[in-house]
Amino acid sequence: MSRAESPSYTISELAREFALTTRAIRFYEDEGLLAPRRNGRRRVYGDRERVRIKLILRGKRLGLALAEIRELLDLYDATRSERPQLVKFLQVLAQRRALLEQQQEDVAIVLAEIDQLERQCRRRLRQGTNGRPGQGGHGQS
Repeated sequence: MSRAESPSYTISELAREFALTTRAIRFYEDEGLLAPRRNGRRRVYGDRERVRIKLILRGKRLGLALAEIRELLDLYDATRSERPQLVKFLQVLAQRRALLEQQQEDVAIVLAEIDQLERQCRRRLRQGTNGRPGQGGHGQS
């Protein structure tokens, strides 16, 4: 199939396929992530834009910023080779993994503190507060 015969999509078709609003797709255009052809005032999206939307959504699911997603997409456009894009993607993924692992550790610490506080509260309740204010606790209800 030649370039002229390649599939084309309307903004509404892509919005439906990817469960996006047309406004979101136009936002990605404004951010330089998509560049559909124009037929008069009508936008004509091809396979390139369709694949880019898939990659944008994957990047968002991974928690990447639009600037990071743009950089990855631009790497491919600049070199027409996957290698620089893949090397950069591995770096971005490693950074994202490190951040998520740190957040996971932080959550585990907070959950452990919550567990400890719950145990303390239950112990104080068993020691005679009977749920009445002013008894067994330092004036706390």
